[in-house]
Amino acid sequence: MAMSLVSSTGGDLSPEAILREIQINILECKVCFEKFSTDQRKHRPHNLSCGHVLCLGCITALSHPLLRRLECPFCRQLCSIDNTSNCQVLADLQELLWSRSPTSSAACHRSKGGTYPAAGLAFIDLHLSVAFGGWGALINPTGIAVVSSSRRIVVVHDGAMAVVVFSQQGKKLHTFGRRGQASEEICYPMDVAVTPCGYVVVTDAGNKAVKVYTSNGNHVFTVEDAFQMPWSVDTDSCGHIVVSDVQAGTLSQIKANYANGLILDHQIVISDLQHPKAVACCHVTGNTAVMEHFCCDTYPPETRQHTRLRVLGKDFQLLYQTDSFSLTLQSAVRLSMSGMAFDREGHVIVIDSNQGMIWSLGNLQNGLTLTPLVGDHLTRPAGLVSLNDTLVVLDSGDHSVKIYSTKCDAGTVL
Repeated sequence: MAMSLVSSTGGDLSPEAILREIQINILECKVCFEKFSTDQRKHRPHNLSCGHVLCLGCITALSHPLLRRLECPFCRQLCSIDNTSNCQVLADLQELLWSRSPTSSAACHRSKGGTYPAAGLAFIDLHLSVAFGGWGALINPTGIAVVSSSRRIVVVHDGAMAVVVFSQQGKKLHTFGRRGQASEEICYPMDVAVTPCGYVVVTDAGNKAVKVYTSNGNHVFTVEDAFQMPWSVDTDSCGHIVVSDVQAGTLSQIKANYANGLILDHQIVISDLQHPKAVACCHVTGNTAVMEHFCCDTYPPETRQHTRLRVLGKDFQLLYQTDSFSLTLQSAVRLSMSGMAFDREGHVIVIDSNQGMIWSLGNLQNGLTLTPLVGDHLTRPAGLVSLNDTLVVLDSGDHSVKIYSTKCDAGTVL
């Protein structure tokens, strides 16, 4: 049986963190993202002849009904159904940990800290409704966006075609952005955004450029010779593009006439940032959030990977800011921010990739209100989109997209 337990924190793990790593990395089927179960036949863990483990339901679904063979989704080895066997060691491990293991990190935090006040989206209302992707369909995905009119999901990854478009049910619709150095090609995609009119904007760190396409993948224009290392991108309600440059330490705004493929204005609006790796625009308030990453030896070892969150007004003036160390002091939760978005009320939602969680910070101008939104089934979240009562999360840990909704039966885990 081929298994590995990889720490998402990169450091020493507490007993609770070890249990959580076991739950996510070992006791969960990496095809359907459901927990293994000895009580339900289709969720029982089974060994393939190659050594990988899937639940019986996925083995049945992926196998040819006549040839009784399937291609392992991880190593691509051809395996026979007749050579699979019950993975008893996982069943025994799950039974051993069942009584003492928390169901999720979010549940663990909630049980220790009491009931958190709701802010925008409430933790108790969100459930995993759809999950899709996986290795092969997505390869090391780095950015995600949603077309507001159609709810189509756009992901950039390390594939031959950098941009993949999915339906909200997880069906792959089309791809574009061929790998290459040309102006219309994409060398190394970092992030993606979609304008209110449906144009797709990609930051290309390989070509040090920002590239714009129609929703069908036709190249519109490229902004180049203006960036050192473009990283994160988002668009505001007017369709203006906001880009962070992690090497130059800047935040830029690009105004364009998309229909005619013209760049109307390009200016640096903030120039004193420390490695800005995430940016988000709020269509409700007009605010912009930017997250800086830097290492500071003056902080304790556990918080030296320091992040600072700035929220800017419509004219990019500073409204308020906070940082990971201050949040830890205020909330007693070791929060390691790695990305963010705005919810429907204009509150900031942050990604904690180390703990595999999504948190709401509430309205920071009125004081911190830390609320756990999602902690189930996440390995290493890397991107986030908030849509009314839905969160769309890009999980780079298992190369997938996971949709959390207020409705338990909102969809099917693919």
